[in-house]
Amino acid sequence: MRLWNKYKVTSIPSLVFVDAATGKVVCRNGLLVVRDDPKGLEFPWGPKPFAEVVAGPLLRNNRQTADSSSLEGHYVGVYFSAHWCPPCRSLTRVLVESYRAIKESGQKFEIVFVSADRSEESFQQYFSEMPWLAVPYSDEARRSRLNRLYGIQGIPTLILLDAEGHMITRQGRVEVLNDPECRLFPWHPRPVLELSEANAVQLHEGPCLVLFVDAEEEGELEPAKELIQPVAEKLMAKSKAKDEEMPLLFFVAGEDDMTDSLRDYTNLPEAAPLLTILDMSARAKYVRDVEEITQGVVDQFVSDFLAEKLKPEPI
Repeated sequence: MRLWNKYKVTSIPSLVFVDAATGKVVCRNGLLVVRDDPKGLEFPWGPKPFAEVVAGPLLRNNRQTADSSSLEGHYVGVYFSAHWCPPCRSLTRVLVESYRAIKESGQKFEIVFVSADRSEESFQQYFSEMPWLAVPYSDEARRSRLNRLYGIQGIPTLILLDAEGHMITRQGRVEVLNDPECRLFPWHPRPVLELSEANAVQLHEGPCLVLFVDAEEEGELEPAKELIQPVAEKLMAKSKAKDEEMPLLFFVAGEDDMTDSLRDYTNLPEAAPLLTILDMSARAKYVRDVEEITQGVVDQFVSDFLAEKLKPEPI
């Protein structure tokens, strides 16, 4: 289960290539590597720059083309989606409005659609709704290389890149839904999130610290965020220095129907404040039962969890 969490495995079969000398991931989507390069001509399959992988002509829905070099100096959203997927179509409707709002604000921003449709006809029908660019459906090799580059395991997925082609976040879908006015664009990762229906999907992507508090009104969660923020920021800086993903996400949760459902699903007590770490894929939870939750308590709880000193309870 630790390996499943470490490599963010959400479906099987899954094949991950790792550099044994450093422990770093070479390629998350090894199944595509095996399919696309059966003779190993591209070995060791390490990540390439986005500009190199996307290189070539891109389409607009008016049948005009643009070269991928036109993306230089832009924030780029790499959008993996398909017409047959209902959540994809729902996200696309919201994303069109976000795209227009960002462009109208004067930001240099472009989206590249990487289709997972099952036919050229479906691709064309879906792409006709989109005001941005797309990799030609016929260029299956380039679409596959982009899937491999970002280890795509499910759709819809929206990857946000900075002007140099470096990843800002894999959570573009969550950010677009949580920030319809695009005030936080380009959506750099925040150390602590307020748990919502839009970002609750992240609870299933690895271990998450969730601080439950007695708060029903907007703004009442701020003291809780301020309490755990220094711990989250320290872990984020440490992970960034090692060029690794965060081993733990941080949330604060108030009193609402979704939080009640989460408590019921994980069989947590109704107490508030309540400090927990939830590991959905391992179906495990960790609860710190103390009279007062301080920053020191949170820091020690996180340290003990990462050092595997805590005993899990089943969810």
